[in-house]
Amino acid sequence: MSQNKSLYDQRGVSAHKEEVLSATEKLDKGLFPFAFCKLYPDYLCKDDAFVNVMHADGAGTKSILAYLYWKETGDISVWKGIAQDAIVMNLDDLLCVGIFTDIVFNSTIDRNKHLIPGSVLNTIINGSQSIFDMLHSYGVEIHYLGGETADVGDVVRTVAVNGTMTARWPKKKVITNEKIQPGDVIVGLASYGKANYENEYNSGIGSNGLTSARHDAIEKSYANQYPESFDPGLNDDVVYIGKNRLTDNPLEAENHFENLGKMLLSPTRTYAPVIMKMLQNHFEDIHGLIHCSGGGQTKCLKYLPGNMKVVKDNLFNPPPVFQLLQKNSNSSNREMFEVFNMGCRLEIYCPESSASGFISLAQSFGIDAQIIGRVEEDVKKSLEIRFGDEVIVYS
Repeated sequence: MSQNKSLYDQRGVSAHKEEVLSATEKLDKGLFPFAFCKLYPDYLCKDDAFVNVMHADGAGTKSILAYLYWKETGDISVWKGIAQDAIVMNLDDLLCVGIFTDIVFNSTIDRNKHLIPGSVLNTIINGSQSIFDMLHSYGVEIHYLGGETADVGDVVRTVAVNGTMTARWPKKKVITNEKIQPGDVIVGLASYGKANYENEYNSGIGSNGLTSARHDAIEKSYANQYPESFDPGLNDDVVYIGKNRLTDNPLEAENHFENLGKMLLSPTRTYAPVIMKMLQNHFEDIHGLIHCSGGGQTKCLKYLPGNMKVVKDNLFNPPPVFQLLQKNSNSSNREMFEVFNMGCRLEIYCPESSASGFISLAQSFGIDAQIIGRVEEDVKKSLEIRFGDEVIVYS
């Protein structure tokens, strides 16, 4: 274990959720154990030709960054980004099993009322609806049915923004990842840049690794000024050990963001408009879909349907936000790739003959795409990342 990973553990976070996986290992894996989301028989309508899914996720500790930035600048608009994070972390997981429309969404917002006023709730809730309106214009229908907003200051120090998505879907149109096989190539979709359905440039940060990003990027003064923004049980030497304030611009050459806070709070990109087109027009060519969320570039290991090796030897150059975080934290490349998406947040496993079509379709939406690797035969499940002169192996 590296020193930096030890710091991550000391902050009470597990990139691979080992304890969660241990607690759930005896539960039903669903109809398709290698699918990205757990899929069940159609309990709602009792139709063998359909499956049901109910999926929960959220913005994670990115909401703490929004809290700090809002307190420091008064910019309440950052909370709309948190609403998007909670939605996309659900939606883009569902994309990976082939579901892209006719989805029901319920939000769950737990807040400390003394610190999070109604104006913040209003921005989150109405921001959610505006995101659904944008998706509707691209044919992605998500029905916002409300949810639960609870004042639980004894439990939540500031605010937690989460959601649940439910869908009923034809079984013959499900992506199970069972078709992933040696000989496949991996088309990666960039997490950064500006898609033609986005209003602003995206840093690519997504919603994973933000505990590490927050503490490694910003300075100790935040601990004294906002003690409610971190666990008081943490050791002081792992709390806000960075060099900057959120209003600083440490990357002067990076002109897409006015400051560090806006870079770290860049809303998580959804791939729904482009993946919908791929699923509608090229379903049979998609052998697997992986959302590089928790676990970063190592996420694929969990969903390989057998013994095989994934080789990633042509990843995107990590965008500036990850370069900055690595410089501040002195993290190894090994840890960076297993905590962050590093500029590639969605992978399409497909025959090599289909790759150019997927790349062209992604680019037509303003999203950079390329073949980032391939699948090879092996005696066990493994991942090999080749980055510069370094070869990093995970298994």
